[in-house]
Amino acid sequence: MEPVTPLVLNTESAIHSKPRLSFWQIWNMSFGFLGIQFGFALQNANVSRIFQTLGAEIDSIAILWIAAPITGLLVQPIIGYLSDRTWHPYWGRRRPFFFIGAILASIALFLMPNSTALWMAALLLWVLDASINISMEPFRAFVGDKLPSPQRTGGFAMQTFFIGIGAVIASLLPYIFTNFFNISNTAPAGIIPDSVKYSFYIGAIVFLLAVMWTVFTTKEFPPEDIKKWQEEKLKSKGVLKGMVEITRGIGNMPKTMLQLAIVQFFTWLAFFSMWIYTTSAVAENAYGTTDTTSKAYQDAGDWVGVMFMVYNGISALTAFLLPLLATKIGKKYTHMICLIIGGIGLISMFFIRDPVILLLPMIGVGLAWSSTLTMPYSILAGALPPNKMGFYMGVFNFFIVIPQIVAAAILGFFVNRIFGNHSIYALVVGGVSMIVGGLLNFIVNDKDDRKESLQDSLNPHASYEITT
Repeated sequence: MEPVTPLVLNTESAIHSKPRLSFWQIWNMSFGFLGIQFGFALQNANVSRIFQTLGAEIDSIAILWIAAPITGLLVQPIIGYLSDRTWHPYWGRRRPFFFIGAILASIALFLMPNSTALWMAALLLWVLDASINISMEPFRAFVGDKLPSPQRTGGFAMQTFFIGIGAVIASLLPYIFTNFFNISNTAPAGIIPDSVKYSFYIGAIVFLLAVMWTVFTTKEFPPEDIKKWQEEKLKSKGVLKGMVEITRGIGNMPKTMLQLAIVQFFTWLAFFSMWIYTTSAVAENAYGTTDTTSKAYQDAGDWVGVMFMVYNGISALTAFLLPLLATKIGKKYTHMICLIIGGIGLISMFFIRDPVILLLPMIGVGLAWSSTLTMPYSILAGALPPNKMGFYMGVFNFFIVIPQIVAAAILGFFVNRIFGNHSIYALVVGGVSMIVGGLLNFIVNDKDDRKESLQDSLNPHASYEITT
């Protein structure tokens, strides 16, 4: 019994070291993700369409997309490292990065649909993705900073809810403008349709307003020992010292983080293949066209927005149900089930020719997306040292962007040389990859699940619920 007693005491201390927040406090601190996902959803659903409209060939789209993951690879750990070492009595630790990223991303969203050449759109993708990452990366650490362990899954679920709501509206915007406001979704060769332009303009405004809501309604806790924190900050000052510390930190990643990294690799390879190739796959497979100037192709692009609305809507609706399932079977098994269902959904798109029926696979994809935005981060937060939460959350995103770089590097080759330019096969590859990612959850060691099971033995009323 002696080895167990200290673990229980440490668990009790960790759980009660931070005050439980109310529903509305967690709502306010998560609301900025509504705007962030507006930007990501418009990017994911429309950038391939913009590239092809500006003359990109089908086999070059993946390489053009490589800007997004490379940007994340560079920006996220640096922003995480800097935000861990930032403190201001008013602005706090993470909120300065929310603020700066929101302004830059909103500018990029205004400019993107006004691209007049392919190189310009590709450059703006770099700027847009970097700006979104400046805002987004500290949001993950925000939950670890502010919430005690029993509320973390609920906190990430709240973020997932806003991600879903933002993506639903953003994905639908081109369809709504075309079908309800009679704004054209076609344009001469090389010109972005007005329906896409207006969608990006609205996205820019929503991004800025939503993030500012979080910035000005949420306060942050100062470092627990401000004097010790300042001493550590001084020791790590300087670019060279910072880079050494970043490199050392990557080499000393917690074991749970490495296990999750393998799951993330296969999961995000799947999502990236879907974002790159769904428009061209649906246009050819369900609408019978590869002509980017045709109305059928633009209708397919609008319908992909509806499909993406469905998976993001399912993600929002299930955001608070998955934590309940996780309390019954564990977070890693919840994640495994959701990824397998999502992978089956992606594969099934190969067999479906009716656009309306294509909405059904998006239900499975939505479950996988909801779980991907919640469970890995909740598992990870329980395995990280609090003083390096932002840094390791940034490093964790390596295992989001590395598979995207791999996908960008190889999928174009496979689509062109092996699949005969039939991009629907890229979605099949993504589905298989997602199932593999789901099965790999067997190797993950969830430390928080163990802590919480011990806590439950002391307090049977402990749960993941958000207090009201």
